[in-house]
Amino acid sequence: MSLKPSVFVIDDDASVRKSLDRLLTAAGYQSESVSSALDFLARPPCSGPSCVIVDVRMPGLNGLDFQETLIQRRREEQLIFITGHGNVPMCARAMKAGAVDFLPKPFKPDELLQCVERALTRSLEQRSVATEREQARQLLDSLTSREFEVMQQISTGRLNKQVAAELGIAEKTVKVHRGRMMQKLGITSVAELVRLMQKGGVAGEASHQ
Repeated sequence: MSLKPSVFVIDDDASVRKSLDRLLTAAGYQSESVSSALDFLARPPCSGPSCVIVDVRMPGLNGLDFQETLIQRRREEQLIFITGHGNVPMCARAMKAGAVDFLPKPFKPDELLQCVERALTRSLEQRSVATEREQARQLLDSLTSREFEVMQQISTGRLNKQVAAELGIAEKTVKVHRGRMMQKLGITSVAELVRLMQKGGVAGEASHQ
């Protein structure tokens, strides 16, 4: 893990923030706490793996609305909800929207730390997928429009002569574009090509009936 994971605490109760900061620091985490969700949203997104322990009921922006705001802004912080006033519908809403856990107060310190570990593991996995996606897109963006067309055709399993007929170009021209495309992408097989396109979120041409 190149960047040290960060754990944030959002709670309007200063004593809760202090005790959680102490717990997290003792467990070896980089901890930071704020008194409101709006204060957290005002800071730039964390560059490394991160999770947020957030109280459900707070003045101003409450925990569930805070979660919705993160989703709307395409933020990827993993959330652990804590509450002294939870109910089943509230818990269900939070979990359905992607929360790591929903802990009723009082909870055991070890229970919270286990949640934090799960949240940071998920955060790291998400960031890894996002990095792979970005790298794949950069490679795909290096292709010319014709190379991109050939790539989409090849990825569906078509032979060079079939691609040539589909695109209205000579088979030897397809071979040239195919070779350059594979070289730029750093791959040697159609299977690798399909995986790279999936990572980059690019679909192949739909097969004709």
